Amino acid sequence: MTNAADPKSLIKIARAGAEAPVPEQIDLGARVRDLRKSLGLTLEQASKQAGLARSTLSKIENGQMSPTYEALKKLAIGLQISVPQLFTPPETAQATARMSLTRAGDGADHITATYEHRLMGESLSAKKMLPYQARIRARDMEEFDGWVRHDGEEFLYVLTGVIRLYTEFYEPVDMKRGDSAYYDASMGHNVISISADDATVLWVTSLV
Repeated sequence: MTNAADPKSLIKIARAGAEAPVPEQIDLGARVRDLRKSLGLTLEQASKQAGLARSTLSKIENGQMSPTYEALKKLAIGLQISVPQLFTPPETAQATARMSLTRAGDGADHITATYEHRLMGESLSAKKMLPYQARIRARDMEEFDGWVRHDGEEFLYVLTGVIRLYTEFYEPVDMKRGDSAYYDASMGHNVISISADDATVLWVTSLV
């Protein structure tokens, strides 16, 4: 029996509306200045560390000259980074003011023979995580057409009922309300409900 909306399909749905990334233009002078200041170095100190004249470093920072590759190598050594990192956006956390609210009972439903998925946070594109609530309808591994597996990592949290988590490389484990598991989603995995009523879980899958 094929699960038309297994997690791999949900990931494709989530990515379908993702915005195409636009390469960020790097201001080399500003980048060098920020790197120097992050190390607490003055122009004089940084120029000595890099083996460049103070005036040369000042001109680079102010966009008044384009450094040669040799100068870039000296800069990178002086700033304790690699040359490519001079042209890479800083990995600082910046608030994007993005938020998506999903009220109880809201969310897009994707129903299969084994699970009933309800996607959350659908209004956001280019997400790094895919959160969804699922009602576990399956009662036996025979109901699955092989293992579910997909890229990324996954977090599973039991909301109601009792489930049995099957994984490709571990013994099956029974989980009740409040139990959670974090695992490599490329490892085969399936979940069945072993309680009288269908169990419900929260799944969060990484998209990167």
